[in-house]
Amino acid sequence: MDFGYDARTTELRERLLDFMDAYVYPNESTFEEQLGLLENRWAWDSAPILIELRQEARRQGLWNLFLPGERGAGLTNQQYAPLAEITGRSPHLAPATLNCAAPDTGNMELLAMFGTGGQKKQWLEPLLAGEIRSSFAMTEPDVASSDATNVATRIERDGDDYVINGRKWWITGAMNPNAKIFIVMGKTDPAADRHRRQSMILVPRDTPGVEVVRHLQVLGYDDHEHGGHAELRFDNVRVPGDHIISGEGEGFAIAQARLGPGRIHHCMRSIGVAERALELLCARVKERVAFGKPLADQGVVRDWIAESRVRIEQLRLLTLKAAWLMDTRGNKAAHTEIQAIKIASPTTVQWIVDKAIQAHGGGGLSQDYPLAYGYALARMLRFVDGPDEVHKDAMARGELRKSGTARR
Repeated sequence: MDFGYDARTTELRERLLDFMDAYVYPNESTFEEQLGLLENRWAWDSAPILIELRQEARRQGLWNLFLPGERGAGLTNQQYAPLAEITGRSPHLAPATLNCAAPDTGNMELLAMFGTGGQKKQWLEPLLAGEIRSSFAMTEPDVASSDATNVATRIERDGDDYVINGRKWWITGAMNPNAKIFIVMGKTDPAADRHRRQSMILVPRDTPGVEVVRHLQVLGYDDHEHGGHAELRFDNVRVPGDHIISGEGEGFAIAQARLGPGRIHHCMRSIGVAERALELLCARVKERVAFGKPLADQGVVRDWIAESRVRIEQLRLLTLKAAWLMDTRGNKAAHTEIQAIKIASPTTVQWIVDKAIQAHGGGGLSQDYPLAYGYALARMLRFVDGPDEVHKDAMARGELRKSGTARR
């Protein structure tokens, strides 16, 4: 593995850093102000400044960087990692500006991998163009969704159509009226093998029977920058048979294929959250004086700074290794490393942001700094795409199997 950036990554990285300095950071507060003035506060992609920034990002070739192949920028995971990290420094604005925001990124990857020609034309192309948004409806309130095979929403064949009934919640982006399509995971054959019972189907937002019940806050935040998180109800929702993705029984496999890259993208961006928190921490402790000396002269504060740098570097190296394995040996071969960074990222970033908040005193808890929101994001990441405990259990079982093989 080469730890240096290749020529293309270096060039894109420099362009993106300049773009962040010139366009993103100066407009963070403007974006927040405009969100408050929108007729529908969830329609974040309608904010005038975001529309302007997205046009500029496209003009500069900083668009759909996450997607490999000819439909996207054609970058490898290892090339994209340092770029995603930079966007994580402004998590509420930069990813959306570059059309690299969840859940659309995962949904675009899913459609690119598994969608039919018609599905790609109708839904993937508008998503790639930034004309619409989307949601991924998997998690449910009535079952333990950490086990995807628990999904209880029914998708039943009725003639040429499918009929969907069930409840979903924590559906990211669904509060945004511009989320025109939902990718819904449900059960098509309860009698099939455990991992062949589920399917995924495309449900347009305006289909009769689709109800957005309410929005869900994250630690008190509306999280409107992601289009909000919603509880949904599907009541005899009828869609054509050609809306099924890849065929009946493929839902679990599709979910695993989608969530792997999604997890690493979250981890890449979270490093940027940590870097900005450390930057703010250092600036704060150099300028604040308590008990006759700068906070930077306190031993405990210096310990926070040193420990933060060590933890960021560890996290970055582990993330790059996972990205490199995905590129060179495939997502399946990188499974353990993806699990490892998914476990390590939230707790690592949460610890660093917590120390930055502590150094800022009451200000760290306020909207005057991005720290409280960064803390909420890091805490949320301990659930997103699977809770810590599920990944730890799977990793432990893998290690036990390897241990048994080694002994034999």
